[in-house]
Amino acid sequence: MGTESELQASVQALVQKGKGILAADESAPTIAKRFAAIGLESNEENRRAYRSLILGTPALSDSISGVILFEETLMQRADDATPLPQLGARMGLVPGIKVDAGKIALALAPGDEITQGLDGLGKRLAGYKQQGARFAKWRAVYNVTDTLPSRAAMQTNAHALARYAAICQEQGVVPIVEPEVLIDGAHSLARCAEVTQAVLHEVFQALFDQRVVLEHLLLKTSMVLPGKAHAQAATPSEVAQATLRVLRRTVPAAVASINFLSGGQTPEQASANLDAINRCGVQPWPLSFSYGRALLDPALKAWGGQASRVRDGQSALLKRARLNAAACQGRYETAMESSG
Repeated sequence: MGTESELQASVQALVQKGKGILAADESAPTIAKRFAAIGLESNEENRRAYRSLILGTPALSDSISGVILFEETLMQRADDATPLPQLGARMGLVPGIKVDAGKIALALAPGDEITQGLDGLGKRLAGYKQQGARFAKWRAVYNVTDTLPSRAAMQTNAHALARYAAICQEQGVVPIVEPEVLIDGAHSLARCAEVTQAVLHEVFQALFDQRVVLEHLLLKTSMVLPGKAHAQAATPSEVAQATLRVLRRTVPAAVASINFLSGGQTPEQASANLDAINRCGVQPWPLSFSYGRALLDPALKAWGGQASRVRDGQSALLKRARLNAAACQGRYETAMESSG
């Protein structure tokens, strides 16, 4: 029963009232893009400095319970030679690891994508765990049009997510299951709701088939939003109602926590929408956040790659983390954006 109590302890450390999970697991191409935006070269030393800034932020653990890391970060050290996962743990943050190997086109399904990385996953996880990782993340993406995603894409990605989750639990690592319905496109709020409902239904059917214990996993999902190119934006209240309707229809109450991804929203939109969701009364699960860009973009800009501005970067990160912690409890106000 060791694995079970280990999983339970990690779930309790990750799921804390008013706290979310920080996604600092940008892949090499993604971080290069983020760095380019501030005129910084993506080399090993700059990435190490950036991740040291994040994991060394004082008081971050007041609002953040865990941090998802990229594989490279597990091997890196802070200025005082402390391994970065250990630095995070010392600051009260549970270290986690992104384990998927990215997405490719799904064969015979034009426009659909599938995530790779199952081969050798058990062995890799054992190694990550030795380096301090207590939870993992796997992301599946779904492109939305009038005809996409296809049923094949939904079934294939659900099966991969469920196999990943089962392998994690067998290794004593808590899986974060991340099906992301993409915000790109001109689809309506209603179309996004329809796709998200179908996707989540497939995912939980597959998790059930693979005997995954729902109490020992976290769901990282997209909010129900109209596509970026859709003529009509949705208010936070509309997003909240549509999102909760879909979640209540598809996600069993046993799931430990639902942590929303920010997926293309601005930092302010991500906080306002999360807040609106949490103002809708008590739900079967805690409704929190697992944001990447919506937490880190302001920090990246404030830091700008300069050692003299590490504190500025940390202050910007801390501010966004606190605003989202408030949103987790339905206590976020737009006025908070301009204070502190």
